[in-house]
Amino acid sequence: MAETNQAYGAQQITVLEGLEPVRKRPGMYIGGTGKDGLHHLIKEILDNSIDEAIAGNGDRIRLVLYPDGSAAIEDHGRGIPVDKHAKTGQSALETVLTVLHAGGKFGDGGYKVSSGLHGVGASVVNALSTWLRAEVKKDGKLYTMAFARGKVTDALTEVPNPKSDPWLAEEGNGTRISFLPDSEIFQSTEWDAQYLFDRIRNNAYLTRGVTFIFSDYRDGMPDGITRDTHTRSCYFEGGIAAYVRHLQRSHETITEPIFSIEKSVDEVSVEVAMAYADDFSERVLAFANHVHTGGGGTHLTGFRAALTRQINAYAKSSNFIKDNESLSGDDLKEGLTVVISVNLPEPQFEGQTKDKLNNPEVRAIVENAVSEGLERYFAEQPQAGRKIIEKCLLALRARLAARAARETIIRKGALEGAQLPGKLADCSEKDPAKSELFIVEGDSAGGSAKDGRDRKTQAILPLRGKILNVERARLDRMLASEGIKNLIIAAGVGVGDAIDYGKLRYHKVVIMTDADVDGAHIRTLLLTLFYRHFPEVITRGHLYIAQPPLFSVERGKEKVWVLSEAERIEAEKKFLADWEARRKKGEDEDPDVAVDTTAVGDSHEAKLKRAGVKLQRFKGLGEMNAEQLWETTMNPESRTLLQVTIEDAERADEVFTVLMGNEVPPRRKFIQTRAKQAIIDA
Repeated sequence: MAETNQAYGAQQITVLEGLEPVRKRPGMYIGGTGKDGLHHLIKEILDNSIDEAIAGNGDRIRLVLYPDGSAAIEDHGRGIPVDKHAKTGQSALETVLTVLHAGGKFGDGGYKVSSGLHGVGASVVNALSTWLRAEVKKDGKLYTMAFARGKVTDALTEVPNPKSDPWLAEEGNGTRISFLPDSEIFQSTEWDAQYLFDRIRNNAYLTRGVTFIFSDYRDGMPDGITRDTHTRSCYFEGGIAAYVRHLQRSHETITEPIFSIEKSVDEVSVEVAMAYADDFSERVLAFANHVHTGGGGTHLTGFRAALTRQINAYAKSSNFIKDNESLSGDDLKEGLTVVISVNLPEPQFEGQTKDKLNNPEVRAIVENAVSEGLERYFAEQPQAGRKIIEKCLLALRARLAARAARETIIRKGALEGAQLPGKLADCSEKDPAKSELFIVEGDSAGGSAKDGRDRKTQAILPLRGKILNVERARLDRMLASEGIKNLIIAAGVGVGDAIDYGKLRYHKVVIMTDADVDGAHIRTLLLTLFYRHFPEVITRGHLYIAQPPLFSVERGKEKVWVLSEAERIEAEKKFLADWEARRKKGEDEDPDVAVDTTAVGDSHEAKLKRAGVKLQRFKGLGEMNAEQLWETTMNPESRTLLQVTIEDAERADEVFTVLMGNEVPPRRKFIQTRAKQAIIDA
């Protein structure tokens, strides 16, 4: 960590512009007003506390969720300055919380390394909160200040410390920011505890020696007597090497010990940890100043260049490949897990979302550090080096076989004069944005879907049986599967290293399977295919799951389609209530209603018969005729579609590995621990 006790007063707070635009256009500052935008509020405040910890100030950070929906982040850093700022004439605390682009992260501020590049975090959170309260412990004194939607409600005040909770009772400095997100701004203000804990845990891996604490008290505050079961802590002395082990926990690591290096050059610190597992997926996480750069950047480019060069050099020197041969970067990806973390004084990110690092000097620093480390690692761990080369050579052979298979598919399609598969009933619309592809289970359902569809915009591709489980299959074997091959050709994006998502022929790809166990299995196999081989179809928002009805509930000419048991019960209750109301009024029965006057008793079923309520259960799409399938599942005016998203790629990777991999014990444990959540279809 950096040297502690740097000068940190009002003179370190630089002001760039005001706060006014935030409430008018929140999406410009937090990316949107949905779930991601809501959780971005906590990220902004949390990053400020992490910056303090990186600077060597404080060894604990805590996030608390309260019953009223508010959140608090408390640290043990130096405390936000409270003295007057020369330019604004306000206290530094008020300046930080009410002026956009004000903070200790510009020019010669209070931080050598910071994730808050744009300095908008605290003020944006203040602007988008119903209320915000700041508490600062500094030099034995306690200062408080309160705001409502960015406006001061309680001026900065020095108050006696009530020591009413552990943070206040502890000696030393620190800052606590508590806030309630504004329901007028956000679509929902419900926190996702697992999402937040995962972020806490990830930061604990990246900030070695700092304890992160997460308390979720939304179900009620602890009474101080019983054990606090709502609090979890994370502390990892192993740093990002421990993170790599965590990412590979569902796989067998084939390279021990894990490769890791640390190096600092010109105020840029580099940490890299890497290992290979026995699967085919790649897991890469890159961070710059603790910001996850999902779009990669110069630090990731430097790592890949060094990895490719050093593995080829070792493979040639060990006679695994000839001097005129080489492994490509794609051959090195299978089973690779790597975490890259760089810290630097002046990070250059793309936009407020900080998705990609652009500092050109970082590439050379990372490349040199990784090259030196790998050269030493291969010399000291020849067995691990041999396993890496063997895995990469297998990947090379599989890639060449897959390329040959892909070229055969394309060439065969051209020779036959029809590149699209024969089973595909295509739509006439050529604009992908207006076109939909329904992947349908079975020929029977496919026939109903073809007859009932809108031929202009809806294409139908029936699948016969269950497709190959691609979780443990390389690309060449995958392309030998007829169902998968047809789907790839129909989608039009290509496969493997030749994917072009701009060529996707349908911007709605809809998985439509039966509402039974087999249908769920086929749906899972298709989700595995898209997640592993076509992830951007998901991340670009093109993949959906159709929701065919489980029941039809009808009385006379009135019919209701319902998706669940709960909806069925509500529909039946409504029909019964209408029947009871008609009886009380003495009205004649509707002649179209077929009642059963022989039904006796007060049971729910007997009442339904006497009221003429009919129930039909659909276990398969093939049980519906074309008109029913259109009305319930395919008509854009009345259907329900679930959009597939990847909220947490790490958790998604683990679930797919457990459910679709070869290891039985983890799958059994997964099923057993969730048995009570299962809905058993009698």
